[in-house]
Amino acid sequence: MDLEEQYDKIYRYCYFKVHQREIAEDITQETFLRFLESSGYRSKGKCLQYLYTIARHLCIDEYRKRKTRPLEDETVGSYSDDNMVTQISVKATLSELDETDRELLLLRYVNEVPVNVISKLYGVSRFSVYRKLLQATKELKSKLGREDFM
Repeated sequence: MDLEEQYDKIYRYCYFKVHQREIAEDITQETFLRFLESSGYRSKGKCLQYLYTIARHLCIDEYRKRKTRPLEDETVGSYSDDNMVTQISVKATLSELDETDRELLLLRYVNEVPVNVISKLYGVSRFSVYRKLLQATKELKSKLGREDFM
């Protein structure tokens, strides 16, 4: 497993959960520090699952620390108007989905985490993950109102 490649994916996952760049960076660094300090899972071949488990728990801990959620600090890059509208529409629609569905879509389609790793992370069968991903994708498509979105 290439840790440099996984670093960006873990960062995206953390940013998705906490919505603050600096906190996501801190959690990502803490995730890799804890991962490198522990050798038990590396020898068992469960590195990717272990990385996401650490990141998930650290994000949950961060969420518990916060009492109120500050405004998100996002800068608008150089996007065309159509791209920006699409991005805003998708983000708004994703926020309407269940937290678990959003997390599954992020893990599978953005971070390209294999289904077997996701199934072990959640403690469910691969078939269940496929079914949940299909339902989340259908719900996202229906909310967006475009069948050919994905």
